[in-house]
Amino acid sequence: MRGKVVGRRKGKRADYVLYLKPNIPIAVVEAKDNSHALGDGMQQALTYAQLLNVPFAFSSNGDGFVFHDMTGQAAQVETNLTLDEFPSPGELEKKYRLWKGLSDVAAEIAFQGYFDDGKTPRYYQMTAVNAAVEAIAKGQDRVLLVMATGTGKAFTAFQIIWRLWKSGAKKRILFLADRNVLVDQTMVNDFRPFGGAMAKLSANSKTIERADGSEIDLPLAMDRKRRINTAYEIYLGLYQSLTGPEEHQKIYRELSPDFFDLIIIDECHRGSAADDSAWREILEYFSGATQIGLTATPKETEYVSNINYFGEPVYTYSLKQGIDDGFLAPYKVIKAHIDRDIEGYRPEKGQLDRDGNEVEDRIYNTKDFDRNLVLDDRTKIVAKRLTEFLKESGDRMQKTIVFCVDQEHAARMRQALINENQDLVQKNAKYVMRITGGDKEGLAELSNFIDPEADYPVIVTTSRLLSTGVDAQTCRLIVLDREVGSMTEFKQIVGRGTRVHQDTGKLYFTLMDFRGATNHFADPDFDGDPVQIYEPGADEPITPPEEDSAPEDTPAEDGSREEIEILIERPGCDDPAGPEGGDGPKGPQKKIYVDGVSAAIVKERVEYLDADGKLITESLRDFTRKHLTRRYARLDDFLRRWNAEERKQVILDELAEEGLDLSLIGAELDRDLDPFDLVLHIAFDAKPLTRKERADNVRKRDLFNRFGDQARAVLEALLDKYADEGVMNFDDSNILQINPFSHMGTPVELMRAFGKKTDYLRAVHDLQNELYRDSA
Repeated sequence: MRGKVVGRRKGKRADYVLYLKPNIPIAVVEAKDNSHALGDGMQQALTYAQLLNVPFAFSSNGDGFVFHDMTGQAAQVETNLTLDEFPSPGELEKKYRLWKGLSDVAAEIAFQGYFDDGKTPRYYQMTAVNAAVEAIAKGQDRVLLVMATGTGKAFTAFQIIWRLWKSGAKKRILFLADRNVLVDQTMVNDFRPFGGAMAKLSANSKTIERADGSEIDLPLAMDRKRRINTAYEIYLGLYQSLTGPEEHQKIYRELSPDFFDLIIIDECHRGSAADDSAWREILEYFSGATQIGLTATPKETEYVSNINYFGEPVYTYSLKQGIDDGFLAPYKVIKAHIDRDIEGYRPEKGQLDRDGNEVEDRIYNTKDFDRNLVLDDRTKIVAKRLTEFLKESGDRMQKTIVFCVDQEHAARMRQALINENQDLVQKNAKYVMRITGGDKEGLAELSNFIDPEADYPVIVTTSRLLSTGVDAQTCRLIVLDREVGSMTEFKQIVGRGTRVHQDTGKLYFTLMDFRGATNHFADPDFDGDPVQIYEPGADEPITPPEEDSAPEDTPAEDGSREEIEILIERPGCDDPAGPEGGDGPKGPQKKIYVDGVSAAIVKERVEYLDADGKLITESLRDFTRKHLTRRYARLDDFLRRWNAEERKQVILDELAEEGLDLSLIGAELDRDLDPFDLVLHIAFDAKPLTRKERADNVRKRDLFNRFGDQARAVLEALLDKYADEGVMNFDDSNILQINPFSHMGTPVELMRAFGKKTDYLRAVHDLQNELYRDSA
């Protein structure tokens, strides 16, 4: 991706996929025409077979097949087959069952149908669902699925539950999450087909609006005395509402340990994978149930381990894969360096704070700013740069999340942003809002912020509340003004922007970093496979505290009044355990406010995602030159391709698909150049011409004298369109329907001025060739 224009990669598509049943694939067939050899499509077929986790691949040119059998049951891996020798469905199924290790009973579960409402699962969702159901059908009772944020974990969980429930393999199911918004959204959207068999483990009634605008009262499985109704089959709940430090809060113990036979834990990296975590307590009580962990970021540290509990993931779909497939939005990173962060701040002798107290003489750095010491100008410079970016983008209504150090910092950032955006705030006071756990008014607007149909709020400031789980589909800008020590949390924050939203044209997002948090991108583990670092022995419990990943600033539901009160009493901290997730002080931490200390951005660097999913740090000009000369080694190579392609846009689309948008380098040069001239100038050091200069050169040649008045007027207008607007597709007849052509006659009349339509197309083709004549 580059700048404002993003070319999504075209999705991978096999020619044919053979299914045992809908969404249960068994083989891939790649077909070529008769000019190809029989096996020319095999490598492509094997790539798709691996993605779908199927053992059979076929390649054909119409004369026969090459059959690749990965089950190890054949005398040789690849065999040539005649058209009549293609194996029957029964033969393939028999081999498939043996390869998968499925008994007859397990196969009945593994081949249970999907819920079908016309929505086709994406290939990775299908693979994840099938992998989980197969593992459980074969008796595996702990399952881990790793899927990047924005790839549809709730939909995947629904299909897993549906198939196990309908097959009769699992009769009572619990879906655990740690956020009300996750449970409520899941119930009214992905889990909606469960209907009356489903209820929420809550005593608080709530009316929720569905995506289609209709409203529903969530069915509750708990009465006001917090007694559980055992008549339902599908239960959803917050683990905070099922347990707590006091014995009377452990509501789950009302149920027998064998009540549930399937439990799914959403976002199982949160709440910790440590032995003493809240959801671990619940899972160990219902230890006889099959348990599935869903996460985008497996928690693997020296102290805690998802893999130690659930086992190795049965399927992983990473952020890089999602971007590469075009299902997730790519990103660019803007790193802004503030002088005070680089140099540190040491108060002058006798420097007084806002309260008239002398500021301790020491060097304050990024770890101190906004946590211990506040430089108000630093907050203002962040708000100003953010606002400038939105103005430069041409869209000040793009949804934006600003991550701050704590709730107090989020409040100050909100005020600074309001002052920078007074014009839009006057139109709607909700243009900028703080959304944190201790802010009732802000929390009430969370649903509007994530609603693609709601315009306001536009910019929200927060600390940890929005870092995970919130489905902000249209978020285009994420601003980091706090350090993020945890890779897990950093991946989750990035995940707030990765959702693609075609309806609003959201195909990419921007990360603006003021604290160096995006250095995590350089970590080899950022998009690597989960690795188990610590595996305790039989006598080695996981007792050390969790790494720097504080609980979110969100109040729990049902009996969590104490937590809500603490959050309100301590607005400077985002969770009752202190800002670092430890025991912390009992009251709000007093901050030092120092006025009159200037701050400025001294350096800014833009990093881009390349075609391999890696951030490049070289200059955009150098990157563009390297990319172009790799594709076109000599100027003649480029000119030959350009002149041979009738639709020049095809070449630009190819470059965009590879991650190169020429419009951005044009903006950097601050010159309105044709993409043709940009390539010549950047890649081959040729002197560029402006569009106007190219149009004037064509006019000087007096090429239009062979046409009548109306035809000449059309060609003159096309040249004007090119010079003023950079029109590239001259042969698109739709252009004749807009000004000034619409005032000159109908499209049919204008083409008749040249003779026939083919004469018109030949004329505009010649015109385009003349624009690029004698360029070298």
